[in-house]
Amino acid sequence: MSASGGTRAIVAALAANLAIAVAKFVAFLFSGSSSMLAESVHSLADSGNQGLLLLGGKKAKREATPQHPFGYGRERYIYAFLVSIVLFTVGGMFAIYEGIEKINHPHPIEAWYWPVGVLVFAILAESFSFRTAIKESNEIRGKQTWTQFVRRAKAPELPVVLLEDLGALVGLVLALGGVGLALLTGNGVWDGIGTLCIGALLIVIAIVLAAETKSLLLGESAGLEEIEKIKAALVDGDVVTGVIHMRTLHLGPEELLVAAKIAVEGHDTATEVANAIDAAEARIREAVPIARVIYLEPDIYRPEAAK
Repeated sequence: MSASGGTRAIVAALAANLAIAVAKFVAFLFSGSSSMLAESVHSLADSGNQGLLLLGGKKAKREATPQHPFGYGRERYIYAFLVSIVLFTVGGMFAIYEGIEKINHPHPIEAWYWPVGVLVFAILAESFSFRTAIKESNEIRGKQTWTQFVRRAKAPELPVVLLEDLGALVGLVLALGGVGLALLTGNGVWDGIGTLCIGALLIVIAIVLAAETKSLLLGESAGLEEIEKIKAALVDGDVVTGVIHMRTLHLGPEELLVAAKIAVEGHDTATEVANAIDAAEARIREAVPIARVIYLEPDIYRPEAAK
Protein backbone atom coordinates (compact mmCIF):
# COMPACT_ATOMS: atom_id res chain seq x y z
CA MET A 1 0.00 0.00 0.00
CA SER A 2 1.23 3.43 -0.80
CA ALA A 3 1.57 5.65 2.20
CA SER A 4 -0.15 8.48 0.35
CA GLY A 5 -3.11 6.27 -0.50
CA GLY A 6 -3.55 5.23 3.12
CA THR A 7 -3.19 8.82 4.29
CA ARG A 8 -5.87 10.06 1.90
CA ALA A 9 -8.32 7.49 3.21
CA ILE A 10 -7.48 8.31 6.83
CA VAL A 11 -7.84 12.08 6.33
CA ALA A 12 -11.17 11.60 4.52
CA ALA A 13 -12.43 9.42 7.38
CA LEU A 14 -11.17 11.87 10.01
CA ALA A 15 -12.88 14.86 8.40
CA ALA A 16 -16.16 12.95 8.02
CA ASN A 17 -16.13 11.59 11.58
CA LEU A 18 -15.39 14.92 13.24
CA ALA A 19 -18.29 16.59 11.42
CA ILE A 20 -20.58 13.66 12.17
CA ALA A 21 -19.61 13.49 15.85
CA VAL A 22 -20.55 17.14 16.39
CA ALA A 23 -23.84 16.75 14.50
CA LYS A 24 -24.79 13.57 16.41
CA PHE A 25 -24.07 15.13 19.79
CA VAL A 26 -26.20 18.18 18.97
CA ALA A 27 -29.00 15.83 17.93
CA PHE A 28 -28.66 13.94 21.24
CA LEU A 29 -28.93 17.18 23.22
CA PHE A 30 -32.16 18.11 21.47
CA SER A 31 -33.75 14.64 21.30
CA GLY A 32 -32.38 12.68 24.27
CA SER A 33 -31.88 9.64 22.02
CA SER A 34 -29.43 7.10 23.49
CA SER A 35 -28.72 5.81 19.97
CA MET A 36 -27.55 9.30 19.03
CA LEU A 37 -25.33 9.51 22.12
CA ALA A 38 -23.81 6.10 21.37
CA GLU A 39 -23.26 7.08 17.75
CA SER A 40 -21.66 10.42 18.72
CA VAL A 41 -19.22 8.59 21.01
CA HIS A 42 -18.65 6.07 18.20
CA SER A 43 -17.75 8.85 15.75
CA LEU A 44 -15.56 10.55 18.35
CA ALA A 45 -13.73 7.26 18.96
CA ASP A 46 -13.30 6.79 15.21
CA SER A 47 -11.83 10.29 14.94
CA GLY A 48 -9.33 9.45 17.67
CA ASN A 49 -8.51 6.22 15.88
CA GLN A 50 -7.70 8.04 12.66
CA GLY A 51 -5.48 10.36 14.68
CA LEU A 52 -3.67 7.30 16.06
CA LEU A 53 -3.15 5.90 12.56
CA LEU A 54 -1.68 9.19 11.35
CA LEU A 55 0.60 9.34 14.41
CA GLY A 56 1.73 5.76 13.86
CA GLY A 57 2.54 6.50 10.22
CA LYS A 58 4.64 9.51 11.24
CA LYS A 59 6.55 7.64 13.94
CA ALA A 60 7.24 4.71 11.59
CA LYS A 61 9.29 7.00 9.32
CA ARG A 62 12.02 7.53 11.92
CA GLU A 63 15.51 6.44 10.98
CA ALA A 64 16.99 3.24 12.41
CA THR A 65 19.11 3.56 15.55
CA PRO A 66 21.67 1.27 17.23
CA GLN A 67 18.94 0.25 19.68
CA HIS A 68 16.44 -0.36 16.86
CA PRO A 69 18.65 -1.39 13.91
CA PHE A 70 15.70 -2.47 11.75
CA GLY A 71 13.88 0.83 12.12
CA TYR A 72 10.42 1.67 13.42
CA GLY A 73 8.16 0.28 10.68
CA ARG A 74 6.16 -1.77 13.18
CA GLU A 75 4.95 1.40 14.89
CA ARG A 76 2.12 1.30 12.36
CA TYR A 77 1.05 -2.10 13.66
CA ILE A 78 1.17 -0.95 17.27
CA TYR A 79 -1.06 2.05 16.65
CA ALA A 80 -3.47 -0.05 14.58
CA PHE A 81 -3.74 -2.42 17.57
CA LEU A 82 -4.46 0.55 19.83
CA VAL A 83 -7.29 1.47 17.46
CA SER A 84 -8.96 -1.90 18.11
CA ILE A 85 -8.67 -1.35 21.88
CA VAL A 86 -10.18 2.15 21.67
CA LEU A 87 -13.00 0.89 19.43
CA PHE A 88 -13.77 -1.91 21.89
CA THR A 89 -13.65 0.11 25.10
CA VAL A 90 -14.77 3.62 24.16
CA GLY A 91 -17.13 2.70 21.35
CA GLY A 92 -18.48 -0.77 22.03
CA MET A 93 -18.61 -0.95 25.82
CA PHE A 94 -20.04 2.57 26.17
CA ALA A 95 -22.80 1.75 23.67
CA ILE A 96 -23.63 -1.48 25.54
CA TYR A 97 -23.84 0.44 28.83
CA GLU A 98 -25.98 3.20 27.33
CA GLY A 99 -28.29 0.67 25.65
CA ILE A 100 -28.91 -1.22 28.89
CA GLU A 101 -29.54 2.06 30.70
CA LYS A 102 -32.09 3.16 28.09
CA ILE A 103 -33.90 -0.20 28.15
CA ASN A 104 -34.15 -0.05 31.94
CA HIS A 105 -35.24 3.62 31.93
CA PRO A 106 -36.92 4.30 28.58
CA HIS A 107 -38.27 7.71 27.65
CA PRO A 108 -39.77 9.00 24.41
CA ILE A 109 -37.61 10.74 21.82
CA GLU A 110 -38.14 14.47 21.59
CA ALA A 111 -37.63 16.66 18.52
CA TRP A 112 -37.50 13.60 16.26
CA TYR A 113 -36.35 15.63 13.26
CA TRP A 114 -32.92 16.20 14.85
CA PRO A 115 -31.80 12.57 15.09
CA VAL A 116 -33.41 11.59 11.78
CA GLY A 117 -31.88 14.54 9.92
CA VAL A 118 -28.44 14.01 11.45
CA LEU A 119 -28.49 10.28 10.73
CA VAL A 120 -29.30 10.91 7.07
CA PHE A 121 -26.46 13.47 6.91
CA ALA A 122 -24.11 11.04 8.66
CA ILE A 123 -24.94 8.23 6.21
CA LEU A 124 -24.06 10.52 3.31
CA ALA A 125 -20.78 11.66 4.92
CA GLU A 126 -19.75 8.12 5.91
CA SER A 127 -20.58 6.93 2.39
CA PHE A 128 -18.10 9.49 1.03
CA SER A 129 -15.41 8.28 3.45
CA PHE A 130 -16.18 4.62 2.68
CA ARG A 131 -16.05 5.32 -1.07
CA THR A 132 -12.58 6.90 -0.66
CA ALA A 133 -11.31 3.88 1.30
CA ILE A 134 -12.71 1.48 -1.32
CA LYS A 135 -11.12 3.46 -4.16
CA GLU A 136 -7.69 3.50 -2.48
CA SER A 137 -7.95 -0.20 -1.59
CA ASN A 138 -8.89 -1.23 -5.12
CA GLU A 139 -5.60 0.20 -6.38
CA ILE A 140 -3.66 -2.46 -4.47
CA ARG A 141 -6.23 -5.21 -3.82
CA GLY A 142 -5.74 -6.89 -7.18
CA LYS A 143 -7.77 -10.08 -7.56
CA GLN A 144 -8.16 -10.66 -3.83
CA THR A 145 -11.63 -10.76 -2.32
CA TRP A 146 -12.37 -8.15 0.32
CA THR A 147 -12.01 -10.75 3.06
CA GLN A 148 -8.62 -11.82 1.70
CA PHE A 149 -7.52 -8.21 1.41
CA VAL A 150 -8.35 -7.46 5.06
CA ARG A 151 -6.68 -10.66 6.26
CA ARG A 152 -3.56 -10.52 4.09
CA ALA A 153 -2.80 -6.79 3.92
CA LYS A 154 0.56 -5.96 5.51
CA ALA A 155 -0.28 -2.25 5.77
CA PRO A 156 -2.93 -1.90 8.48
CA GLU A 157 -4.37 1.52 7.67
CA LEU A 158 -6.73 0.75 4.79
CA PRO A 159 -8.24 -2.42 6.36
CA VAL A 160 -8.79 -0.47 9.60
CA VAL A 161 -10.50 2.43 7.81
CA LEU A 162 -12.56 0.05 5.68
CA LEU A 163 -13.85 -1.87 8.69
CA GLU A 164 -14.47 1.32 10.67
CA ASP A 165 -16.42 2.92 7.83
CA LEU A 166 -18.41 -0.25 7.20
CA GLY A 167 -19.19 -0.50 10.90
CA ALA A 168 -20.16 3.17 10.98
CA LEU A 169 -22.60 2.76 8.09
CA VAL A 170 -24.20 -0.34 9.58
CA GLY A 171 -24.31 1.39 12.97
CA LEU A 172 -26.08 4.39 11.45
CA VAL A 173 -28.69 2.11 9.89
CA LEU A 174 -29.18 0.42 13.29
CA ALA A 175 -29.49 3.80 14.97
CA LEU A 176 -32.00 4.96 12.37
CA GLY A 177 -33.98 1.76 12.88
CA GLY A 178 -33.96 2.15 16.65
CA VAL A 179 -35.03 5.79 16.49
CA GLY A 180 -37.66 5.03 13.85
CA LEU A 181 -39.23 2.19 15.83
CA ALA A 182 -39.18 4.29 19.00
CA LEU A 183 -41.03 7.06 17.16
CA LEU A 184 -43.56 4.72 15.53
CA THR A 185 -44.38 2.80 18.72
CA GLY A 186 -43.86 5.58 21.25
CA ASN A 187 -41.69 3.13 23.20
CA GLY A 188 -38.14 4.34 23.98
CA VAL A 189 -37.01 0.73 24.58
CA TRP A 190 -36.46 0.38 20.82
CA ASP A 191 -33.93 3.20 20.99
CA GLY A 192 -32.06 1.25 23.68
CA ILE A 193 -32.18 -1.95 21.61
CA GLY A 194 -30.71 -0.08 18.65
CA THR A 195 -27.95 1.19 20.93
CA LEU A 196 -27.19 -2.35 22.14
CA CYS A 197 -26.93 -3.55 18.54
CA ILE A 198 -24.46 -0.74 17.78
CA GLY A 199 -22.34 -1.76 20.77
CA ALA A 200 -22.31 -5.42 19.73
CA LEU A 201 -21.32 -4.45 16.18
CA LEU A 202 -18.42 -2.30 17.38
CA ILE A 203 -17.14 -5.05 19.67
CA VAL A 204 -17.16 -7.59 16.82
CA ILE A 205 -15.24 -5.21 14.53
CA ALA A 206 -12.76 -4.44 17.32
CA ILE A 207 -12.10 -8.16 17.87
CA VAL A 208 -11.49 -8.71 14.14
CA LEU A 209 -9.07 -5.76 14.03
CA ALA A 210 -7.26 -6.94 17.15
CA ALA A 211 -6.80 -10.46 15.73
CA GLU A 212 -5.42 -9.19 12.42
CA THR A 213 -3.06 -6.60 13.91
CA LYS A 214 -1.86 -9.09 16.55
CA SER A 215 -0.71 -11.36 13.73
CA LEU A 216 1.19 -8.46 12.15
CA LEU A 217 2.79 -7.55 15.49
CA LEU A 218 3.98 -11.13 16.00
CA GLY A 219 5.63 -10.99 12.58
CA GLU A 220 4.31 -12.22 9.25
CA SER A 221 6.23 -13.57 6.30
CA ALA A 222 6.01 -12.25 2.77
CA GLY A 223 3.06 -13.35 0.65
CA LEU A 224 3.31 -16.54 -1.39
CA GLU A 225 3.70 -14.62 -4.64
CA GLU A 226 6.55 -12.54 -3.23
CA ILE A 227 8.27 -15.64 -1.82
CA GLU A 228 8.22 -17.32 -5.23
CA LYS A 229 9.65 -14.17 -6.86
CA ILE A 230 12.47 -14.05 -4.31
CA LYS A 231 13.35 -17.73 -4.80
CA ALA A 232 13.40 -17.29 -8.57
CA ALA A 233 15.62 -14.22 -8.23
CA LEU A 234 18.09 -16.00 -5.96
CA VAL A 235 19.05 -18.78 -8.39
CA ASP A 236 21.21 -17.84 -11.37
CA GLY A 237 21.84 -21.41 -12.56
CA ASP A 238 25.59 -20.77 -12.60
CA VAL A 239 27.05 -20.13 -9.17
CA VAL A 240 23.83 -20.16 -7.10
CA THR A 241 22.27 -23.50 -7.99
CA GLY A 242 19.41 -23.58 -5.49
CA VAL A 243 17.83 -22.34 -2.27
CA ILE A 244 18.49 -24.61 0.71
CA HIS A 245 16.05 -22.73 2.96
CA MET A 246 14.70 -19.22 3.30
CA ARG A 247 12.91 -17.07 5.86
CA THR A 248 11.13 -13.75 5.30
CA LEU A 249 9.73 -11.29 7.83
CA HIS A 250 7.89 -7.99 7.50
CA LEU A 251 9.77 -5.36 9.51
CA GLY A 252 6.99 -2.97 8.52
CA PRO A 253 4.32 -2.75 5.83
CA GLU A 254 6.85 -1.66 3.21
CA GLU A 255 10.04 -3.26 4.51
CA LEU A 256 10.87 -6.93 4.20
CA LEU A 257 13.74 -8.93 5.70
CA VAL A 258 15.03 -11.86 3.62
CA ALA A 259 17.40 -14.46 5.07
CA ALA A 260 18.39 -17.46 2.98
CA LYS A 261 20.95 -20.21 2.76
CA ILE A 262 21.86 -20.70 -0.89
CA ALA A 263 23.53 -23.66 -2.57
CA VAL A 264 26.84 -23.16 -4.38
CA GLU A 265 29.33 -25.59 -5.94
CA GLY A 266 32.37 -26.68 -3.96
CA HIS A 267 34.80 -25.58 -6.66
CA ASP A 268 33.59 -21.94 -6.75
CA THR A 269 36.09 -19.39 -5.48
CA ALA A 270 35.28 -16.91 -2.70
CA THR A 271 35.29 -14.07 -5.23
CA GLU A 272 32.81 -15.87 -7.48
CA VAL A 273 30.51 -16.59 -4.54
CA ALA A 274 30.70 -12.99 -3.28
CA ASN A 275 29.91 -11.62 -6.74
CA ALA A 276 27.02 -14.08 -7.10
CA ILE A 277 25.58 -12.95 -3.74
CA ASP A 278 25.78 -9.29 -4.75
CA ALA A 279 24.04 -10.09 -8.04
CA ALA A 280 21.36 -12.14 -6.25
CA GLU A 281 20.63 -9.27 -3.85
CA ALA A 282 20.20 -6.91 -6.81
CA ARG A 283 17.81 -9.33 -8.51
CA ILE A 284 15.75 -9.71 -5.34
CA ARG A 285 15.39 -5.95 -4.90
CA GLU A 286 14.36 -5.60 -8.52
CA ALA A 287 11.77 -8.39 -8.23
CA VAL A 288 10.46 -7.35 -4.78
CA PRO A 289 11.32 -3.69 -4.08
CA ILE A 290 10.23 -3.84 -0.43
CA ALA A 291 13.01 -6.39 0.27
CA ARG A 292 15.25 -3.89 2.03
CA VAL A 293 17.28 -6.12 4.41
CA ILE A 294 18.85 -9.21 2.81
CA TYR A 295 21.18 -11.77 4.39
CA LEU A 296 22.48 -14.60 2.19
CA GLU A 297 24.63 -17.49 3.46
CA PRO A 298 26.38 -19.70 0.88
CA ASP A 299 26.70 -23.40 1.59
CA ILE A 300 27.39 -26.66 -0.20
CA TYR A 301 24.02 -28.34 -0.78
CA ARG A 302 23.29 -31.29 1.50
CA PRO A 303 19.80 -32.82 1.76
CA GLU A 304 19.87 -32.75 5.58
CA ALA A 305 20.56 -28.99 5.55
CA ALA A 306 17.50 -28.16 3.41
CA LYS A 307 15.15 -27.60 6.35
